[in-house]
Amino acid sequence: MKNAGLAAVLSFLICGLGQIYNGEIGKGIGFIIGYAISWLLMFVLIGFLTTPILWIWGMIDAYKVAERMNKEQGATSPSA
Repeated sequence: MKNAGLAAVLSFLICGLGQIYNGEIGKGIGFIIGYAISWLLMFVLIGFLTTPILWIWGMIDAYKVAERMNKEQGATSPSA
């Protein structure tokens, strides 16, 4: 069972870490690489738009995937 809140917090701390926690290693590495590229693009201004979008998307995705995985495994949410 995955803790959806923890997955979101991990993605808040490091974009992609929540996906890795959920067992989606490739997706997590993709988020980390995408975030790093986006961060570097801040030096040419476009990153000021893409970086927060990617960061928020990573947190939401990590939470939703953990919730979906728990439903598929028949587990209930720790907050329920």
